[in-house]
Amino acid sequence: MHDDDPNGSALPPIDAATAASIAERDWGLRGPTRKLGSNQDYNLRIDDARGPVVLKIANPVWERSAIEAQRDALLAVAAAGIAAPAPVGDLRTVEIGGVRLLAHVVSYVVGDPLLDRATFGIAECRMLGETAGRLVDALADYAHPGTDRDSPWDLRVATEVIGRTDPALLARLAEARARLEALVPDLPTQVIHGDVTDDNVVLTAAGEAAVIDFGDLATSWRCAELAVTVASVLGKTSDDVAAVLAVVEAFGDRVRLSDAELTAIWPLVVLRTGVLVACDAELVTAGNAYASARSASETRALETALELDADEMAWLIRGVGQPLAELSLRQVLPAVEPVDLGVTSEVWNDGAWLEPRPWNDRIPRSGGDRAPASRYGEYRLDRARVWSPAGSATVFSLGIEVVLPRGSRLPALPAGVVADGLDADNVVIAPTVWLQACALPGTPPRYVTARAEEVWRRICPDPSPLAGVEVAAPAPDPGTLLTRRDAHLARVQEHYFDRPPQIERGWREFLIDTSANVYLDVVNNVATTGHAHPDLTRAATRQWSLLNTNSRFHYEAHVALSERLAALAPEGLDQVFLVNSGSEAVDLALRLAMTATGRSRILAAREAYHGWTLGSDAVTSSIGDNPRALETRPAWVELMDAANQVRGRHRGPGAAAAYLADLDAQLAGLDTAEIAGVILEPIFGNGGGVHLPEGYLAGVYRRVRAIGGVCISDEVQVGYGRTGHHFWGFEQQHVVPDIITIAKSMGNGQPLGAVITTRALAEAFSADGSFFSSAGGSPVSSAIGLAVLDVMEREQLQENARTVGDHFKAGLERLAGKHDVIGAVHGSGLYLGVELVTDRESLAPATVLAAQVCDALLAQGCLVQPTGDRYNVLKIKPPLVITATSVDFALDALDRVLTRLTR
Repeated sequence: MHDDDPNGSALPPIDAATAASIAERDWGLRGPTRKLGSNQDYNLRIDDARGPVVLKIANPVWERSAIEAQRDALLAVAAAGIAAPAPVGDLRTVEIGGVRLLAHVVSYVVGDPLLDRATFGIAECRMLGETAGRLVDALADYAHPGTDRDSPWDLRVATEVIGRTDPALLARLAEARARLEALVPDLPTQVIHGDVTDDNVVLTAAGEAAVIDFGDLATSWRCAELAVTVASVLGKTSDDVAAVLAVVEAFGDRVRLSDAELTAIWPLVVLRTGVLVACDAELVTAGNAYASARSASETRALETALELDADEMAWLIRGVGQPLAELSLRQVLPAVEPVDLGVTSEVWNDGAWLEPRPWNDRIPRSGGDRAPASRYGEYRLDRARVWSPAGSATVFSLGIEVVLPRGSRLPALPAGVVADGLDADNVVIAPTVWLQACALPGTPPRYVTARAEEVWRRICPDPSPLAGVEVAAPAPDPGTLLTRRDAHLARVQEHYFDRPPQIERGWREFLIDTSANVYLDVVNNVATTGHAHPDLTRAATRQWSLLNTNSRFHYEAHVALSERLAALAPEGLDQVFLVNSGSEAVDLALRLAMTATGRSRILAAREAYHGWTLGSDAVTSSIGDNPRALETRPAWVELMDAANQVRGRHRGPGAAAAYLADLDAQLAGLDTAEIAGVILEPIFGNGGGVHLPEGYLAGVYRRVRAIGGVCISDEVQVGYGRTGHHFWGFEQQHVVPDIITIAKSMGNGQPLGAVITTRALAEAFSADGSFFSSAGGSPVSSAIGLAVLDVMEREQLQENARTVGDHFKAGLERLAGKHDVIGAVHGSGLYLGVELVTDRESLAPATVLAAQVCDALLAQGCLVQPTGDRYNVLKIKPPLVITATSVDFALDALDRVLTRLTR
């Protein structure tokens, strides 16, 4: 190709009719036609009676020798047993619009492009890698003068191509350029296909991989073939690292690259993605629809390539692309004592894992003769990082660290052992000695990310023989645990995510899985004071050491918690029942209302969730939780419309009057003497924090009290300081209920709930006999409940919910201005909801997108889940200790995810 038009964007306009007439005139081809995509040429499929073919009209920048080389290479590849198009007829010159162009015909390979497969996974990656290897092998001795040409796709000139188009992008790729430059002298060249990707490999009916489009055929570095294929799979699977390694391993089964070539693969991948993005920008500007369709995916591939650790990727690619040395390890250490430094180790209690203090200063000195040693294959919690994508921290230990006396000497180390902390004579000169086995030349990293664990264990095998005892940590296996769960835990008990991480530790607003991934918990309104708060730990431990028993016994914690709750409730609501859960609290509240009024019917709202017991489920109407909810409500439940001012029958903040008019009409058709009361959430918790229209709750309460009913405020989700601006959710509506139900936040995860009501209603319950809950308000639960209130008061968590929650909501509203899929932002304080829609006018729910967003946020290190009857609202209700820094991390993650998923 000529230098004046490297991307081939000057092809004159060609229509299908003109191309078809040329095919018929010069090659005798006729039949139905279909234009095929291309960056620079014109390709027309013709279904001729003798079989389908492709007419290829070359861009004017092509020289005859280059196209002749492509046609000749097709024959060489076919001779090697690789399915590919075959030349048809000869190469000709045609004139279109006054421009003389080269044209030729090749057979059309019938098959399904890998690009069009419904699923693209590791098997497809291996197929691409194997195909690339077969082509390199087939073209190893191929030579043709037409392959020595200038091409923007030749990675030897990648920096020039990117720099000419996008200097700022070239600056971002400086590290890859530097890594590659040192390796260039050791990279052999040959003719390569140059574009073995999922749109140039098709699967025939016989299951054979066929290669098409030899337009990038040229002499280049041999390893560039593999790099191009690797770059093509980025962003195509759920695990980019596994996809890359599958390509490399399959390629290596066909062609053995040198260590230098394998080391060059990753910088070449980075540069390849940069070339694609830079060239796409030019082609899109020129109006190339083919390039426009590919632009977003190629930009994602570039960002993925830059996000992955270049050192790790180089080692992993070397590890699967060549044979590994077989090591003979022997004992060189004195007696050692492995120390657990994993996620659940008590060494890291109370947030100690975030403190910059060496592990060997934390462990007690036993005074024995065994040397403390860290464990191989440990996911080290002290190396975990908050505010980072899952899998991005280097937590997996590839060696051991041993505490040995300074001045002591170790025997000669076996070949393949990397050490630090020793002098040239193997004398200990540091507080700890690092030992690591490695089956590849060079000094490997000590800690790597949680990706590709199996490969790392092959590259750096277990060094236990050096210690003479087992020093390998047990490998986490969340998949096996999930299998065990499904075997014996009734599957109707749902869990978050299809492939859930195994969470075994929490701290403040963070949750940590067994691979030391730290997730920002944006969904856990149970953990009011955050996870593992030391005050709660001490309170529970102390009370367990004293007493935990049936709540019918007389002890102080029970009474003290009831006093604290009564003091927090409005005047007159001073009688407390302590129970185990929100469901139990709601069930009891319903019984209180029915017993006190002598009536049997309850008013409840559609789209609400109140619990799972027989009574609380009866007033639950959310079809998101129970698809049969509306058709299976018992006769004693009377459902009102959900006063949803966003997507309900009446909309807008002034909708209260219309909803109350509807209620008046509904009550007019009922025997109100049967209505015992009404139960409502003061904010639609299950709907994602949607506020009721101003004045609605006051209007409902007036109407219910006018007919002799009782008003129940279900505060289980939205109360207890969570809205920030008020302690109770009903305060936002300027009302006072007759009964309050609470749970969740009360115990910070400990089973604890309560009903708060008036003395008259409480004493009326005696008509049904006495009340007790064996474990409700037990000594331990009560002690924890008191500790929660103490922490909330001392750390001003309601104020934090107000200030940080307002910051969170403002950030979400800014994102709504950027992303049209955000139809509304609900809630206040730290009970918020982000409603995702496919259309802002109709508010059509984006249910599929919501699920995709939650999965993508998990990978970004954020735990969020969908809620609402349509499962299109992201529920945001984090621990009340969450900081503005954590909120900003969540906002940035959501912005990235929405940008990627909706581009």
